[in-house]
Amino acid sequence: MNIKTGTMPARLITCVLLLLFLASCTATGMTRGTPSERRQAIQDMRQEVLTQLYSVKPDTRAQIASASGYAVFSNANINLILASFGGGIGVVRANGSDTYMRMGEVGIGIGAGVKDFRAIFVFHNNDALERFLDVGISVGGQADAAAKAGDLGGSVSGEAILDNVTVYQLTQSGLALQATIKGTRYWQDANLN
Repeated sequence: MNIKTGTMPARLITCVLLLLFLASCTATGMTRGTPSERRQAIQDMRQEVLTQLYSVKPDTRAQIASASGYAVFSNANINLILASFGGGIGVVRANGSDTYMRMGEVGIGIGAGVKDFRAIFVFHNNDALERFLDVGISVGGQADAAAKAGDLGGSVSGEAILDNVTVYQLTQSGLALQATIKGTRYWQDANLN
């Protein structure tokens, strides 16, 4: 196969390689090491994200405390012209126990850029929680403009409520201008549970 610089296949390959690199950088420590070390890295990420969320939006502390459960994910996303790809790792907390999970997403739409963010899901009833753990598929639209770099502090870039689940998104770093329709798949990590 002959791939010329600047052709669509070359751009797609570059996009996929960049996504894999970005996802590995985002999840460093969470995807390497022994299962025990990986679980600890995910726990540390969860605590850091919750601390950041509570400082930016203090009322979420009571909301999470009264929920049936919640999940925290670290996610890297890349948009290139008409395609969007992403991946991440996280943990669901319910009834005093943790379920470690992975995620992947694919989308179509207009966009360009790379975005590193954290997502927090608050499940307001057991049906919503069980549906997420069993099915783990989300289809939705997203339109945003995010510009962030380095340790300039966190910001809540989105809040959505759907089907008894509230989702918060904290931008970490990256630059993205996008309008996409995405399908996201969440599944339990067999190596960590």
